[in-house]
Amino acid sequence: MDDIDEETAPPQAQVEEEFRPYYPEKVEDEGVLTKEGLKKKLIKVGEGWDAPLLGDEVTVHFTGSVVGGEKFASSKDKGEPFVFNVGKYSGAELRGCDDGIITMRLGEIALFTVPPKLTQGIQETFPSIAADATLQFEIELISWLKVVDVCEDGGIIKKILHRTEAIERAKEKDEVTVKYEVKLDDGTVVAKSPEDGVEFVVHDGQLCPAIAKAVVTMRKGEKAVLTVQPQYGFGEKGRPATDDQFPAIPPNAVLTIFLELVAFKLLEYITEDKKVIKKITCPMETFEKPNSGAVAHIRYVGKLSDGTIFDKKGHDGEEPLEFLVDEDQVISGLDLAAATMRKGEIALVIIGPEYGYADTQYEGKLAVVPAHSTLYYEVEMVDFTKVKESWDMEPEEKIEYAGRRKEEGNAYFKAGKYERASLRFDMAVKYVEFESTFSEEQKKIGKFFKVTCSLNNAACKLKLKKYREAAKLCTNVLKLESQNVKALFRRAQAYIETTDFDLAELDLKKALEIDPDNRELKSEYARLKKLQAYYDKKDSKLYASMVEKLRLSDGKEEKKLVEVN
Repeated sequence: MDDIDEETAPPQAQVEEEFRPYYPEKVEDEGVLTKEGLKKKLIKVGEGWDAPLLGDEVTVHFTGSVVGGEKFASSKDKGEPFVFNVGKYSGAELRGCDDGIITMRLGEIALFTVPPKLTQGIQETFPSIAADATLQFEIELISWLKVVDVCEDGGIIKKILHRTEAIERAKEKDEVTVKYEVKLDDGTVVAKSPEDGVEFVVHDGQLCPAIAKAVVTMRKGEKAVLTVQPQYGFGEKGRPATDDQFPAIPPNAVLTIFLELVAFKLLEYITEDKKVIKKITCPMETFEKPNSGAVAHIRYVGKLSDGTIFDKKGHDGEEPLEFLVDEDQVISGLDLAAATMRKGEIALVIIGPEYGYADTQYEGKLAVVPAHSTLYYEVEMVDFTKVKESWDMEPEEKIEYAGRRKEEGNAYFKAGKYERASLRFDMAVKYVEFESTFSEEQKKIGKFFKVTCSLNNAACKLKLKKYREAAKLCTNVLKLESQNVKALFRRAQAYIETTDFDLAELDLKKALEIDPDNRELKSEYARLKKLQAYYDKKDSKLYASMVEKLRLSDGKEEKKLVEVN
């Protein structure tokens, strides 16, 4: 029973070897490229490592001949190179050579030997070639253009005219500067950007959908030509003439757009309300950013919306501004933006009045800033020194740091600065979170900070209307102290705001069992019961209304059925 069936297990020698294509790298080397038997022999080594891909537009010179026979075609004889898209070419001149061309480098010359099974159909163009003939093509790759199907539906075909070494591409939220020229099939120019280009945020679009969709595939400095089908151009309606400058675009017009991505600024919304925006004009590839309390050195120019400079620092031989990040030493918008910047980064920071000088007139170094002004800061992060991270601290330092952050958080909370207070409490907890090196006494102190700072942070989150986060912080406290009344109370408050009334009731009942005389708990429980009654009544009315509508609807249907019958 343990023996194998010899007939179903072929000898190892009979197992076909896996095909491994051979790519010649030296002149006169020859190798088989494909399982179908396409061979390649190098005549001249090309430049670099880039090679065309299927779909790219290539320009070549070629000579085709029958092995042991005569030449049957040559671009050189015609006096002009041959241009086609690799893999999409249906003609006969280079039948069977696509898999070879995608291995070629710029300027390379190679001889491809093509077996008969890859050249079927060539006889329709060249009847003198026998059906079983093996052909040879000497091909020189003069140039090629990268071709991209932008939307993968043939609606926008992008042909790259000029590639750059840049790596990053623009994203939908970024602000770009582009130059473009739009033509109809007959060459008529129907739209054109100003000489220095036009600036817009990608997701807002520009002129027609094709430009925004294509620009996110481009790198800074890249130039391309787009072939745009109507659905990504001006569609079935077209576009009327514009102020006698450009003629109308007819309905269902196929457009050719010459597009250049001149520049782009990475856009970051620093605050949730989008009142502080950072446009990165010079990004850096480093990852480190200042942490809270870091010493930052920035060079900046502050301007009003009309371009008036009201302040600057670090220019004309002056030392950069030095300040502590997240310590209220500069206006909050500039402070928040600086905390997101990498060393060497340059950015334009746009700050709404709420994060600047609000309704107060400010006497700048160079000009007056009127109340309610939007501010524009050109900022360079020259350098920064981070606060020591928790893993670099000794246990005593961590305890001291947590205590300092807790006091700062309390001060910010009293001042109504709940975001800043929340950050301080959060940092205090993080610095005592990992206690493997703590003594027993230090663990007790660490637990104290975890409990008190998490509870204080929950109070901040309630003020900021971040109820889910508040509930989560209270849950963390209850894992450490299951009978903590404040944690139960604040979590119940958060649950009430998210209308999780059953969960809120459980927490309040448990808190009252622990502290039955607590007036705040009793008051909150009474409020909860009123809210429950209100929502129950509201739901009951809604349900009754729905039932009545269904009843009336059913009555109408019955009447229809009776009438039909």
